[in-house]
Parts: sequence; C-alpha cells; structure tokens
Amino acid sequence: MFPLSVWLAYTAACVLLVLAPGPDNLLAIGRGLSQGKLAAIVSGTASGAGILFHVAAASLGLTLLMQTSEVAFWVIKLIGAGYLLWLGIKVLRSRSLISFKEATRQSLRSIFLTGFLSAALNPKPGFFVLAFIPQFVDPARGSVTMQMVVYGVWFALLTAVGFALMGVFAGALSSFLRSRPRLVNGLNVGAGLTFVGSGVSIAALSQK
Repeated sequence: MFPLSVWLAYTAACVLLVLAPGPDNLLAIGRGLSQGKLAAIVSGTASGAGILFHVAAASLGLTLLMQTSEVAFWVIKLIGAGYLLWLGIKVLRSRSLISFKEATRQSLRSIFLTGFLSAALNPKPGFFVLAFIPQFVDPARGSVTMQMVVYGVWFALLTAVGFALMGVFAGALSSFLRSRPRLVNGLNVGAGLTFVGSGVSIAALSQK
C-alpha cells in the first residue's frame, strides 16, 4: 500500500514543512528555552495532536466543507486568525514566552493547550492535509481513507518529534540567554510579531 520510494518522498516533504519557521515550532522553542526539555516535548506533542485534529477533520469531510462553504471558511478563518493575533499581542505585551522568572512559568497542561489550539485553530494545516497528502494517495493501492489517515498520522508524528527536538536543543541555550535580558526581550518581540504575522496571513486567506 505504501511503496518505499513514495513514502520517502512524502517524509522528505513533511520534514521540510516541519523545519519551516512558524508559530507552532516557535512555541516549542520558547518553551524549551524557558522551562526546559519536558515543556518543549509537551509543546511539540501538542502541535502533533493539533495536526491529528486536522487529519480527523479531513477524514470526516470538515476541511472539504471549509473549501465549499463560504460561511464555514470565514468562521474557521476568523477564529484561527483571532487566536494567533491574541497570542501575539499577549507575547508582545508580557514578553513572557521566553522568560526565566518563576512567576511566568506555565503548567504543562497550559503549555499543551496553547500548543494544541495554535495548531488546531490554524486552517493552513487542514488545507495541507486535504491538498498535499492526496498527491501521494493511489486508489489502486487500497482504501483512500486509510492511506490519508496513515499519511496524516505520520505527518503529525514527525511534527511532534521535530518540534520537540527543536525545543530541547534550544533549551541548551538557556544558560547563555539568562545573562542577556536584552536579547531575550528581542526574541520575545520577534516571537510576538511572528504570531501576529501568522494571524494576519490567515485573515488574508482566500477560499479556493
């Protein structure tokens, strides 16, 4: 059902997408810098769970509904854009995504929820699942739905592992950053602007 050459090509494409800068891997990196390896792993896992949400939505036809229903498209788009804009403004105001103060440390539950919502409320991964994964699906190899689910779960797993590793490796820089508050402040500003920019880009999405 899954020829090795096709699987490797799909995996390579997924890895490139995971490595591309975005709000979700930035969250994992920020958690790793601020709270260490476990927080980074939780954030990465949350992003993977968000991808699984999109895989389930695509399998159930919800993503297709977004492409065909203007109302559904606008509702999901505004929710996703609103959440990322809110997250970006929050980071810009508090400068606490990357922080070494005990008072700003978040619970693992809060870290997971933030990471999950950031991925699940962003419609772009849903469009990726619906538009990109079918390029590797062949009806002659068996159930199309099963192929979609397997490819989607693999993408979610790669996302979770990739983001977690980014956060874990970033955590090694925490001792370097502790003595450089200006650099930390700049990183927080950059992160906040990235979230805001992502929210604006979602708000500018057009229905295709």
